[in-house]
Amino acid sequence: MSLTFLFMPESAYGPTNNCIGIGDILRKRGHRVVFAAEASWKGKLEALGFEEDLVDLAPPSDEEQDPGQFWKDFIRDTAPEYRKSTREQLETVIKPIWAELIDGAKYCEPQLKAIIERVNPDVIIEDNVLTFPALITAGKKFVRIVSCQPLEVRGPNIPPVFSGLPAGDRSEWDAFRAEYERTHRELWTAWNEWCVEQGTPPLPDLDFIHEGDLNLYVYPEILDYVADRPLGPTWHRLDSSVRETDEDFTLPFERNEHALIYFSLGSLGSADVELMQRVIDVLGTTPHQYIVSKGPLHEEIKLHDNMWGEEFLPQTKIIPLCDLVITHGGNNTTTEALHFGKPMILLPLFWDQYDNAQRVDELGYGVRLSTYTFADEELTGAIAKLLGDTELRARIAAAGEEIRRRDGLRKAADLIEQLAR
Repeated sequence: MSLTFLFMPESAYGPTNNCIGIGDILRKRGHRVVFAAEASWKGKLEALGFEEDLVDLAPPSDEEQDPGQFWKDFIRDTAPEYRKSTREQLETVIKPIWAELIDGAKYCEPQLKAIIERVNPDVIIEDNVLTFPALITAGKKFVRIVSCQPLEVRGPNIPPVFSGLPAGDRSEWDAFRAEYERTHRELWTAWNEWCVEQGTPPLPDLDFIHEGDLNLYVYPEILDYVADRPLGPTWHRLDSSVRETDEDFTLPFERNEHALIYFSLGSLGSADVELMQRVIDVLGTTPHQYIVSKGPLHEEIKLHDNMWGEEFLPQTKIIPLCDLVITHGGNNTTTEALHFGKPMILLPLFWDQYDNAQRVDELGYGVRLSTYTFADEELTGAIAKLLGDTELRARIAAAGEEIRRRDGLRKAADLIEQLAR
């Protein structure tokens, strides 16, 4: 029996690509898959075989925008704040992001209600960090996907989300939570009241999103917090969720005897051209070869002779070819690197990237560096350390084989189908 699935991802590449991967499996099984994505994705999802019934999160612009352009602009404008500590960022980065998300959810609420009436889905799937009341109150089965770092699902025995604090040292946890309370209580209270006015149940305290009938989160077991934060029976871990829709990739240069390394700060982080160029200039002093995801401001970034890059790259086809990944620590890149069994160097900027960087570092699967204050020799030393540690590389490669065997993409599609039936 053909079913109808309505996906609403956050308007950023990470959550949207995650939904594309799962939706593609459902589509190939004969189901109808509709995306209520943000309007800047127009045509991009249809080209992959999906229906589009898109929403505006703000009054539409007269100019055509790239997918997720609003968040690229936001990141560019707030980039100076990323030099601050995670605790300081609660007020200057995290709270403004929540405020923008809330404005978007309020603006598109009537559009979503109309879309749900038109599409009449069997299941609604949201991959975002914020509740959209129309999705909760539609009387349909509802799936929440967490494709951010799983500290988003809080617990007393795990570090506070957005902190980048170590799991083995609780000395700063309470102070960080107190600052989150101070900076977010008023915003959360008003948001909770508005959601309840739209007909939703009250939100969990200081959480901005409800749980679903089914809850999926994307994170490898080897990094997870299962023992410290048990989850209920509606929660299921996907060790990875790596889309199969990226175009094929052929290496455009000949490999030399040195390592091949992939460098990406994600579609948002790469908008910080000064940081991108700093890292690139250090990498240019090494004998290794690099593939660089240059991002939206690609024309402003100058590569060295041992590098090749473009604005957009099929990341899931490139990482398997490489020996090491240098990343901002976004959840997609972090989980994809481990899916393919690659160690990482992490340069976190904002949101959950600090939590991923800390977790990878403290468990020994990579190295976290201070993004804006690392010394040149720290970056080149981390590269030499990770490439030279044959035992670690073998261990991560074996972990990658196990992650791929668990096939999180199809596990997600199976669980969503089961909920619908």
